[in-house]
Amino acid sequence: MRKCRLAVTVLALSLPLSALAAVPIVDDNAGGYPPAGYGTSGAYAGAGASTPASAQGQLFMQLQQMQDQISRQQGIIEELQNDVARMKQEGLERYQDLDRRISSAPAPAAASDNSSAGGAAAGSAGGDSGTNAKPSASSNEAGDPAKEKLYYDAAFDLIKQKDFDKASQAFAAFLRKYPSSQYAGNAQYWLGEVNLAKGDLQGASQAFAKVAQAYPKHSKVPDSLYKLADVERRLGHTDKVKGILQQVVNQYPGTSAAQLAQRDLQRL
Repeated sequence: MRKCRLAVTVLALSLPLSALAAVPIVDDNAGGYPPAGYGTSGAYAGAGASTPASAQGQLFMQLQQMQDQISRQQGIIEELQNDVARMKQEGLERYQDLDRRISSAPAPAAASDNSSAGGAAAGSAGGDSGTNAKPSASSNEAGDPAKEKLYYDAAFDLIKQKDFDKASQAFAAFLRKYPSSQYAGNAQYWLGEVNLAKGDLQGASQAFAKVAQAYPKHSKVPDSLYKLADVERRLGHTDKVKGILQQVVNQYPGTSAAQLAQRDLQRL
């Protein structure tokens, strides 16, 4: 029996190494992933390098496009901000101009006084003597100077309160009721001012133009024409601006409105 065991041992030692190589080797890495360090060379390394490089390129292009789009949007936002700032500045200048006129405008003269309606709403660039205003006796209603004055004062107080919407309505109603009042020329002018202050350029243009049309000899005509030129400029009607300014200079020399119009003509 000992001899048999010895013979088996000798036989096993005498087997060639190729027989041992045929024995299968079991890998503990059951997940199917290459072992650590294996992807850095050989077939795995070459297959894994191309895909990440392509994805990175696409990501870079997307980021570049987003940056370009953001830059364009920032440019648009800056333009809008500049436009808003300019509009606010123009609105502020209109309010400041109106405040100066209101603060320098004395209270309307008593209706029993023989002075004209112009003194009732002085404060424009060239003053407001109101000479040649139409008398109230020819108004639609029976002449009642005291009643007209109360109505006009109420509308003017709305300007002082900066309630321009109601002031516009009040002056328009006053003109419908008392178109020939001694205060009508001033009411027509202030209707243009409050419309301008609240941004109603069309309404302001019509109101200023009507001062010269309905009250051609009123002292507010040069001021209303000068303001009309400013409104036309804001509306983009530059072809009309020069003609209106030249009319002020030629027909009303020596007035403050004519001096301002001459200055604006030199800037055109």
